[in-house]
Amino acid sequence: MQHIHSYRPAGEVTDPPVDIVTLPHDLRHLRRKLLHLSNGDMVMLDLKEAVLFHHGDRLVLDSGDTVEVRAAPEKLFEVKARDTLHLIELAWHLGNRHLSAQIEEGRILILRDHVIRAMLEGLGAKVAEIEEPFQPARGAYHSHGGHSHGSHAHGHDGHDHHHHHD
Repeated sequence: MQHIHSYRPAGEVTDPPVDIVTLPHDLRHLRRKLLHLSNGDMVMLDLKEAVLFHHGDRLVLDSGDTVEVRAAPEKLFEVKARDTLHLIELAWHLGNRHLSAQIEEGRILILRDHVIRAMLEGLGAKVAEIEEPFQPARGAYHSHGGHSHGSHAHGHDGHDHHHHHD
């Protein structure tokens, strides 16, 4: 079985990956784990410290080949507001409940939760059911610099990949 001891941030490697591993957001924070690749192979990820992987990151195999991390589509609520101020207010209410949220300029994505949906609709939000990859901000315990990612093909500026995790 091949092992993985290192990774490269999205966009750094241009060669095509030899395989793909698709993970939901809560399984992309990894240090040591047996991963099932899309072709049925298994590899052992064994890093010195835990890393929060993003869509497009590459895991480097012993052979030097890479495996691409894909964000699995998840069942989400897409929350839309009347205007920017309203969106900030909605984000604040979600933040108070320590929910994982992907906050963008025009919308907020959260995992489906019907109690929260009712609360948001009570605050005047429009809530729709969608399925797409989920890349929540790190939340209170991990500040992210607060910039929104409009597209999933965002180039990382390097520094937010090398945080030390508790």
